[in-house]
Amino acid sequence: MSKLGSLGARLYNGEVGYDFVGKRKIWYGISILITITAIVGLAVRGLNMGIEFEGGAVFTTPKTSVSVAQAERYAEEASGHDAVVQELGSGGLRIQVAGVDTAKSDQIKADLAKDMDLKADAINADLVGPSWGEQISQKAWTGLIIFMVLVVIYLAIAFEWRMALAALIALIHDITITVGVYALVGFEVTQGTIIGLLTILGYSLYDTVVVFDSLKEQSKDLTKQTRWTYSEVANRSINSTLVRSINTTVVALLPVAGLLFIGGGFLGAGMLNDISLSLFVGLAAGAYSSIFIATPLVADLKETEPQMKALKKRVLAKRAAAAAKGESVESAEQGYDDEPQDDLPEDAAPAGVVGPRSQPASRGRGRGRPSGKRR
Repeated sequence: MSKLGSLGARLYNGEVGYDFVGKRKIWYGISILITITAIVGLAVRGLNMGIEFEGGAVFTTPKTSVSVAQAERYAEEASGHDAVVQELGSGGLRIQVAGVDTAKSDQIKADLAKDMDLKADAINADLVGPSWGEQISQKAWTGLIIFMVLVVIYLAIAFEWRMALAALIALIHDITITVGVYALVGFEVTQGTIIGLLTILGYSLYDTVVVFDSLKEQSKDLTKQTRWTYSEVANRSINSTLVRSINTTVVALLPVAGLLFIGGGFLGAGMLNDISLSLFVGLAAGAYSSIFIATPLVADLKETEPQMKALKKRVLAKRAAAAAKGESVESAEQGYDDEPQDDLPEDAAPAGVVGPRSQPASRGRGRGRPSGKRR
């Protein structure tokens, strides 16, 4: 077995682990700091909206020896606006100028042809109205709201409302960070960005639901024992799915990183930048939030219940009594296995056990009885 596989098995069996839930205040602080930075960047710098949302003209030239920097300078001088220039695979250039009308577009086209030593007919000019971008934005917001509502309803039915609320907060956390990164780095927001933002929601939710499913299974009949608190079971759930979450995230991030750093960085493919940046940041933020935000939030919300408060008092009281007798914490926890479990079925193992798997203890079936049928 590989080292990673061995570690995953030990994490799953509770033999090793990291106290994610116990250090949740640190993770909350980090997330708040990142979120505030993203919001400030969004408020100060704003989003660099693409031509699809602001409207303007797109000029496409045939193969030319003019560099991207020169073409950008020519376009800005001709239009009086900022221009975005991308080199095409054919050797031509794609020049975007926002906020121009038809008359201004014809003048810019003529000036570009003159400066770049091209025929005016060789340059293709297309006008893009802002109404298309507004329609896409409205549909994106509508889809996002519907998605959030359905997610909350599903998680509330499949799990409980506390998990639904925690998952919703984690999703908002991921979207806020991704949008803030766009504002800070100044990448252009296009339809590819919208597609990427909607795509990351599924990835973020997947990791969260995996941990929630493990937590739901391990917390059954938790109040019938005095060995573990809800936060400790939640922490076990994170550790038991940790390797799986890391593996799926890394596998998803590798091709996206290839699109972002190779396709967008070295090849200069603008559309790849737009969609790959949102995917890269969103996937990383989603993996982080499922481990460090969503599950600790569930633990905080769950331990406000009277039953869980009482359970925590019993667990701590038992450990304190064991410490007063000079027993170790491990010895106190082992006492759970010796407690009567009259409320559980005879053939059931104690629920909520987060240590290594154990076989159910015999209850002395058939003690003092002859074998065979009664007469």
